[in-house]
Amino acid sequence: MKFRVKRLLRKQQRRLLPCIHIQVRDGKFEIMGMGVWYYHWRDPYHLLLTIPWTGFLILIFIFYVTINALFALFYLVGGDCIANARPGCFLDVFFFSVQTLASIGYGAMYPKTTYANIIVTIEAIIGLVGIALMTGLAFARFSRPTARVMFSRVAVITAHDAKPTLMFRTANQRRNMILEAQMRVYLMRDEITAEGQFMRRIYDLQLLRNQTPSFSLSWSVVHVIDEFSPLYGMTAESLIQTNSILMISLSGIDETVAQIVNARHSYSAKEVLWNNRFVDIFHETPDGHRYIDYNRFHDVLPLDEIN
Repeated sequence: MKFRVKRLLRKQQRRLLPCIHIQVRDGKFEIMGMGVWYYHWRDPYHLLLTIPWTGFLILIFIFYVTINALFALFYLVGGDCIANARPGCFLDVFFFSVQTLASIGYGAMYPKTTYANIIVTIEAIIGLVGIALMTGLAFARFSRPTARVMFSRVAVITAHDAKPTLMFRTANQRRNMILEAQMRVYLMRDEITAEGQFMRRIYDLQLLRNQTPSFSLSWSVVHVIDEFSPLYGMTAESLIQTNSILMISLSGIDETVAQIVNARHSYSAKEVLWNNRFVDIFHETPDGHRYIDYNRFHDVLPLDEIN
């Protein structure tokens, strides 16, 4: 009984994650290894989905050459078992394996013994399964929906309708529509509870408009800092002292692929500018038309310069 308990404890310890290091750079928390493909080596499927395309193609090439070289050795072990192949010639049986694995079958070389036919049968089955797996992986990589959404480099806290307001801008770079787009903003900061315990607490920020039926051009996101806001009473210094971060999450349905796309962004305390306002990017032409100048999408001006 004790031996069984010890064995279970050892298994649980193996499943536990190792120490994860978190670095703070420019007010942002960076989790070491987050999103890095080579950290998924214990999860082959996830690894093959996240590895760069260059690495994916190299892995396919290595696997293809290795499996054909392995079957070529099996054919060599069988002696003169492939018709029209030079006895003992590795290249001949290697290219015969390539033809068999890919179901090409030129007919110039063919198995002439029972042993060779058994190896060909096994290789044909592995070839069918391998092609199906590679096709599925390639399709999964191509079919993953992505969003091309641009966020302003900074957020501002300014007066809006005579109230202190947090604002930032976002734009759809694809020139199509993201339907039923939803925006969520969270404030993360360090706090000490009444019991003296440290906590990294997350607050939801209420927006004037957190969704839109179609997101095609730009979107100015507005949060009013009133007595119900987690930002109420905070200053630029207190945001830095509490390691505050604004986390942005946008999701919606891309009308082109009819799939849900997501985009996220974050602003550190140093990227939140107080008493600044975004430069207006909407302009009207003399003939009554309008245009958006994305060249000034990230530009801000201090309020004293505007006044």
